Amino acid sequence: MGFPMELLFKPYKKEFDYSYSLGAYPTIELLQGRPETALAVLTSSDLRASPEISEIDQICSSHRIGILANDRLISRISAKENCYVIGVFKKYSLSLDPGRPHVVLVNPSNMGNLGTIIRTVLGFGIRDLAIIRPGLDIFDPKVIRASMGAFFRINFQYFDLFSDYRMGYPEHDLYPFMLQGKVSLNDLRPQASRPCSLIFGNEATGLDGTFLKIGTPVVIRHSDQIDSLNLPVAVGIAAYDFYSKNQFYSKETDVR
Repeated sequence: MGFPMELLFKPYKKEFDYSYSLGAYPTIELLQGRPETALAVLTSSDLRASPEISEIDQICSSHRIGILANDRLISRISAKENCYVIGVFKKYSLSLDPGRPHVVLVNPSNMGNLGTIIRTVLGFGIRDLAIIRPGLDIFDPKVIRASMGAFFRINFQYFDLFSDYRMGYPEHDLYPFMLQGKVSLNDLRPQASRPCSLIFGNEATGLDGTFLKIGTPVVIRHSDQIDSLNLPVAVGIAAYDFYSKNQFYSKETDVR
């Protein structure tokens, strides 16, 4: 099995054309979900035999993906002392499926939140994620680790402007989630026959007032003991509600 020694194996930078999956479970998700993008797997000498490690060895062997035991590279790439496996993969581009529901994140800025959102929406049947720039780097290893590898089971696409996204998917019913929303999520009855877009703003600022004129603005009612919900929590509540109400949501978790 060949091993791409030309790789720099440095701490991740956005300008790299490759990234890392940190940990055994995210790396298994890489090898199962996007094996064609995997370049190599790094392991630590402290690694213990386990079903997960056996699975990694088996997949790497079947796809001719090189494995290298190197503690120095592991410590160089990962600041976490408990990381014993790292997958190295080339970045790739995807497009959203026009017939499926989407989550749209406008200017997301927190990597842990994005990873949590990816894992959560995948669990509720949403496999397509739009990011409106400026937005963080979805390939950052912190995002991938926070998603527990669910990143490798979704489609994603960046757009410079929300209007670009809207023009690209004109058949979608739009649901901006805002504190000023006119319809309560509890009262909303989306059309099961039409794909929809659940739209959320930045963690700090939410969506601006222009979204009140777009689609059906929705509010998630909560007590007056808080001013707003955490973004991943709000996305999770909305995704679960739409998943419960719509039969067209796919229950599958594999995008391939």
